Amino acid sequence: MSYCLNPNCPNPENLPYGERCQSCGSQLLLRDRYRVVKALGQGGFGATFLANDQALPGEPSCVIKQLRPSGTAPHIIQMARELFEREAVTLGKIGNHPQVPRLLDYFEEREQFYLVQEYISGSTLQQEVKRTGVFSEVGVKQFLSELLPLLEYIHEYKVIHRDIKPANIIRRAQDSRLVLIDFGAVTNQVNQASVNQSEHTALTAYAIGTPGFAPPEQMAMRPVYASDIYALGITCIYLLTGKSPKDLAYNPTTGEIMWEHHVQVSNHLVDVLRKMLDVSVRNRYQTAEEVLRALELEPYLDSLSKSLISQPNGGVKERTTHRLEDSGIYSSNPSGVSGLSVAQVAAAIRARRAKIAEGAGITHAGGTRQKVLTAKSTTLASNCSGSQGQKSPVMRQLDSPNLIAAYLKGRRDFALHKLNLLNLQGANLSGTNFHSSQLERVNLQGANLHNSDFGRASLNRANLRDANLSKAYLNNADLEAADLRGADLSYAYLQNANLRGANLCGANLTGAKISEEQLALAKTNWMTIRPNGKRGLL
Repeated sequence: MSYCLNPNCPNPENLPYGERCQSCGSQLLLRDRYRVVKALGQGGFGATFLANDQALPGEPSCVIKQLRPSGTAPHIIQMARELFEREAVTLGKIGNHPQVPRLLDYFEEREQFYLVQEYISGSTLQQEVKRTGVFSEVGVKQFLSELLPLLEYIHEYKVIHRDIKPANIIRRAQDSRLVLIDFGAVTNQVNQASVNQSEHTALTAYAIGTPGFAPPEQMAMRPVYASDIYALGITCIYLLTGKSPKDLAYNPTTGEIMWEHHVQVSNHLVDVLRKMLDVSVRNRYQTAEEVLRALELEPYLDSLSKSLISQPNGGVKERTTHRLEDSGIYSSNPSGVSGLSVAQVAAAIRARRAKIAEGAGITHAGGTRQKVLTAKSTTLASNCSGSQGQKSPVMRQLDSPNLIAAYLKGRRDFALHKLNLLNLQGANLSGTNFHSSQLERVNLQGANLHNSDFGRASLNRANLRDANLSKAYLNNADLEAADLRGADLSYAYLQNANLRGANLCGANLTGAKISEEQLALAKTNWMTIRPNGKRGLL
């Protein structure tokens, strides 16, 4: 089907591949390349549509957002246009993250503004809860371990999302990763001090977020980074109860929502959620990192072991991905870990931590605590001491010709693969997911790895000389002793990557997300381009 984008069209549905709308005569092919297939929804100032990009091989799907204000007054039009442009700028700035839709295009045509984004196929968490039931404590901790690092990333770019809620978080069908969508309400202004009422423009009043999920200071048009933490906390309550904020009672004295009697979780998680949901900004967690630190696993081993036990009646206990990155305990089927004792879970956690401490100095940046970071698309089986014969899954293995052939056929997901010692010199593997894969001593010299995901991958002693790693995602990757001479690492995300002994002589690190402490562990020379764009020794 071809769908007409004329807001006044009486019958926008048309036959496939038509050139003009049969009802209003409008041209159906947008910018001579985008054919709209169907409407996805409409908000206060924009309507979204599913489209195919006919200018690319295979006509991949994309999402088109059309500026479509609910009012016609000049100030409403101007306000909507500013919000629209703000969303485009934000996506262009932070869209390199694998959990944020990429901005593909932004243009004006026939006096209409359009924003084209990557299409994320999957279900929202709101749909997931309605379909399969509420989350367990383990599921919520996993959710937080995936969303909090993303929130930290967004806030580092001085962006406040302002509309975090289950309907704006999609579990991507391709790899089960959580993706945050709808940046139409973002703001780059952090109002730490009181704001004069005259400064409350129609724009700030309009982009206020969703009532119930937005905290009091955001409703008062004074959002801060902690406002997103509150919304994330409310989202956790929805995941645990299936109830929206409007369905929960409020304490008339304090203004806090009354949720605790609706959930059965550990006291530790209750304490964390309480602080995330404190109506006082001063008493709330100020950063995503603070929440991650509070969610250390040891304090609630008892409840974790109970939560891992399979329970009847569906719900989140039967989900195919229960992952806890910090512990290294994973299960593709929760029933596979039923009966684990607290001692067994604790033993696995300690074994995992000992392995991390042993493996190439992963006390990044001078011995700081290993953070709980994003749980990724792959699902590992538990490997607990005394787990009665349970086996860890064998990593999938590919040789060089088969990997390249699969890529040429359109495959982009090679997460959790064993690719050690492969010769991929000069290969074009841009936009590929190698998350958590083993790539030790792999030869990727001169390869095109632009915008690829190497999060948590092992690239120990890999040959990445002269490789294109621009905008690559290398969060928590092990690059110890890797050869990165002359590599293009511009705007790469290297936070928490292990660079001990890595050779960065002549590498381009312009705009890269990397710390001075990490660089101090690597080899550099006068040809190394620092993140600020200047050459010289570090």
